[in-house]
Amino acid sequence: MKILVCISNVPDTTTKIKFLEGNTKLDTAGIQWVINPWDELSLTRALELKDDASAGVTGVTVAHVGGPASEPTIRKALAIGADDAIRINADADDAYFVAAQLAAAVRKENFDMILCGIESSDFNGSLVGGMLAELLGIPSVSAVSGIRIENGNPVLTREIDGGRETVTVPAPFVAVVQKGIAKEPRIAAMRGIMMARTKPIKVYEAEPCDKLTEIVSFEKPVSRAACKYIDAENTKQLIELLQNEAKVI
Repeated sequence: MKILVCISNVPDTTTKIKFLEGNTKLDTAGIQWVINPWDELSLTRALELKDDASAGVTGVTVAHVGGPASEPTIRKALAIGADDAIRINADADDAYFVAAQLAAAVRKENFDMILCGIESSDFNGSLVGGMLAELLGIPSVSAVSGIRIENGNPVLTREIDGGRETVTVPAPFVAVVQKGIAKEPRIAAMRGIMMARTKPIKVYEAEPCDKLTEIVSFEKPVSRAACKYIDAENTKQLIELLQNEAKVI
């Protein structure tokens, strides 16, 4: 069984975001790029399955849509333990376009299990996984928080209202994973970092595909108001503020 983990290259959550050209373009100067957290957990679980001899996983590949500047992030995924990588040479600025490029790569490689994080921490679209499955014409399972292999068959645990659901699904399939898929992201060891330098990254040029969305402009969230401190005995003032300013009661 071969596993593909789709990864995004996102700014570290501590990054101070700035925009250029009238708030129409992200200022990438000084940004620390990392693997999208949900994708990193997906990769960790894929590697755990590979480590389990009974699971029958023969290889773990990561795939990313992005330019050459994203290769350090791909190398980090290889250092964590992925066997090889695919990079589709294009800007990842439209979910449908990204899904179409990943679908084209999957058709060339033939994977049994495809893992996608539920969303990227920059755009929070939650679109690519479902689109990818539809383009490939294969099953998809959302809200996946657990994956195991029993007698060669993938068994998925997914979160539903009021509990959990266990499902089996034939390969190939797409699993859109969320928090809980792995306890902690795997950390690259020094040996893994050294080996990552020689692991192969296949580069495919983008397939012709229309982009369905366009970024017109970015807008930062409104700054939070300063905190107001109220004397613990002054309940009248607290109630007035909650009614007239916060408008929560």
